[in-house]
Amino acid sequence: MRFIQYLLIALFSFSCSLEKSMNNAEFDAVIAKLGDSPEKNSVEENVMVGDAYRKSNRLIESIPFYEAAIKEGGAPEETNLYLAQGLKVQQNYVEAERILNNYLPRARDEKTKKFAEKELENLRKIDDLKEKESYYRVKNLEDINTEKAEYSPVFSQNYLYFTSNREGGKIYRTTGTPFTDIYRVASRGANVNLSTLDALDPIINHVDTNEGSVAISPDGSSMIFAKGNDGKAKGYSEVNLFFTRYRNGRWSEPVPLSINVAEAWDSTPAFSPDGTTLYFSSTRPGGYGGADLYQAKVNRRGRWVDVRNLGPEINTPGDEMFPYISEDGSLYFSSDGHAGFGKLDMFRAVREGGHVTVTNLGKPMNSSADDFGLFQYNLTRGFFTSNRRGGKGDDDIYTFINDDPDLKVVNYFLTGVTMTTDDGGEEIILPNTKVLLTADNGDVLDEAFTGADGKFNFRVYPEEHYDLIGEKTDYFTVRKDFTTVGKTVNRDTLTEFITNVTFETNIMMDPIVLEKAIVLDNIYYDLDKANIRPDAALVLDSLVQIMNDNPEIYIELGSHTDSRADDDYNMKLSQRRAQSAVSYIINEGINSDRIVAKGYGETQLLIKNAKTEEEHQKNRRTEFKVLRYNPRNRNDDLPPDEPVDEYDRFFKDSGDGNG
Repeated sequence: MRFIQYLLIALFSFSCSLEKSMNNAEFDAVIAKLGDSPEKNSVEENVMVGDAYRKSNRLIESIPFYEAAIKEGGAPEETNLYLAQGLKVQQNYVEAERILNNYLPRARDEKTKKFAEKELENLRKIDDLKEKESYYRVKNLEDINTEKAEYSPVFSQNYLYFTSNREGGKIYRTTGTPFTDIYRVASRGANVNLSTLDALDPIINHVDTNEGSVAISPDGSSMIFAKGNDGKAKGYSEVNLFFTRYRNGRWSEPVPLSINVAEAWDSTPAFSPDGTTLYFSSTRPGGYGGADLYQAKVNRRGRWVDVRNLGPEINTPGDEMFPYISEDGSLYFSSDGHAGFGKLDMFRAVREGGHVTVTNLGKPMNSSADDFGLFQYNLTRGFFTSNRRGGKGDDDIYTFINDDPDLKVVNYFLTGVTMTTDDGGEEIILPNTKVLLTADNGDVLDEAFTGADGKFNFRVYPEEHYDLIGEKTDYFTVRKDFTTVGKTVNRDTLTEFITNVTFETNIMMDPIVLEKAIVLDNIYYDLDKANIRPDAALVLDSLVQIMNDNPEIYIELGSHTDSRADDDYNMKLSQRRAQSAVSYIINEGINSDRIVAKGYGETQLLIKNAKTEEEHQKNRRTEFKVLRYNPRNRNDDLPPDEPVDEYDRFFKDSGDGNG
C-alpha cells in the first residue's frame, strides 16, 4: 500500500513537472522526458509531446504523437487540426485532407472548426499553386550561412543585418538552440565582405536574452529590434520591440517602445519606405488568430501612436509575421494561414479598387518548410530566409531575382498642404496638423502629422474613393473627398520601369470661434413653409457630418427671414424653420443636448432695405454658431510640461547614420 502511495506521489510530481515545463515554454525538457516512443505514453502525454514539438516549430516530429493520441481516443478535438498541419508540412496533402474531412462533421469548438475549414480550403488550392508560373530565381547565400540559424536579413547603407545563433551560448529551452544575436556585414547587394562580419555591440546583444528581427530606418540612423525570453519566472512568451540610435560610431542604450503589450509577442518590425509607419507582428488580444500584422504611425514628437490591426484580408486564424513594404507600396509578409505549401509561405498583398488581393509568391520562393523575412534592396532583387531542404543548416539566408519581363511599377501619390485664413482673409499654412486618409467604408488607410510647412503625402491606389480628414485642436475637423477613379495609368502604354503619378489637393481648416456665425449655403424653404426640402436636406447632412467629426462642439442653429412680412410673423416662421432643421439633425443621430434652435426673424438683416430677390435671399439664411467647446487633443500633442522620454529625444536629435 505504501509503495502504491509512493508511486502515485511520484507520478503526480512527474506530471506537475511536465505541466510546469509546458507553462514555462520549456518544450525541449518535455520532449527529453517523453519523446522516445509514443507507444509508451498516455493520450495526455502524447498530446503534450505533440504540442511541445509543434510549439517549438517541429511539426513533422509531432505527427506520430498526435496520431497515437487520436488513435487511442480521448484527445482534444484540436489535435486533428494540429495533425493535419504536420502532415501538410510533410507534403502528405491527401492524408491531411482526409483528417480534416473526418473531423469537421464532429467539430464542436467553433474556433477550431473555423481554423480547420480554412486549412481545408487552403489544401484544395495547392495544385493551383504548384502550377503557378514564376519568374523568381533563388540561391543560397552560402558565404553567410552556417549549420546554425541565420535569418531576417535587412539591407541598409551598404550593410546586411541579420540574426543568428552561430556563436552558441546560453540555450533557449523552448527550442533547445542557443540564444540569437544581431550581426552585420558590409555588402554590395548580395556580395558580402566576410572580413567585416561582426556581432553588434554588447549594448544590443545581451548574453541572457534572445535578440530577434531588425528594422533599420530609411536613413540608417536608428534601429528597432525585438528581444525577449530572458528566462525569468515571468515573461517566457513575452517579446518586445526596442529602439536604439547609431551616433558617433556606437549604438545607444535600447529603450522599449510604448506600443508593446505585456505578456504578448511583439516582433518582426519593418519601416515603411518613408519611415513614418512601423509594421510589426503581435499576439496581443483582439486579433484574428495567432500572430497578426499591425501598423503604428510616428507623430511629430517621435512617438509611435494609433496602433491598428491590418484587418481580415491580411490576418487569418493562423500566424502572419515578417512584414515588408516595398517601394511600389506592396505589402510582403509570411503566413501559415493563407493557402501555402506547408509552414510559413511568403505572400504579396496589393490594393486596388477598394480591395486587397493576397497572392502566394509560389515556388521557388516558397517550399513546404518555413519561408519568411523577405527584403528587397531594389525592386527585382533581395533576400529572404528559409529552412528548406538543401540548406547549410537551420534557417539560411537566400537571395532572389525577379525576372518578370512585364514587371512595371506605377506609384500613385496624393500630396497637399493644410491651410487656414488669417484675420485679413488671406490663406496661410496651418502647421502641426493631423491628416487622415480614409476609404469609402471609413477605414483609416494612412495618416500623417504635418510639420511647419503643413505638407502631407499619401500613397493612394487605383480606382478608389477617399476622404481626407484634417484634425487640429481648436480647429474644426474637416473632410474632403478625393478619387483616383478614372485616373489610372494604362500600364500597357508605359515604357519606363517605374512611373510616379502625383495628385495635389489642399485642406482648408477654420478655427473654432465661439459665437461666430457660419452661414449654411443653399438652405431654402418654400414660401411661408418650414418643412425641409430635399435640396436643404443635403446641406443639413453636411452639418450632421460636422457634428459627428467634431463631437466636442455644442451649437445653435439659427434661422433668419427677410423683411417682407410683419415682425411677429417672421419671428415665429424663423423659429419653426430652425426647429425643423434641428429636428432633422437630431433624427440623423445627433444628441439633442448638443444643438438648439433659434429663430431671429428679421432682427439681423445682412442687407437692410433689400430690393432684389437676390438681396432678400441673402437675408433669408440659416447659420450655426458654436456656443460651447470642450477641446480635446486631436493630433497627439504632448502638454508642454510633460517630460519627453528617451525615445522622443532620439528622434529630435540628428544622427550620423551607420555608415
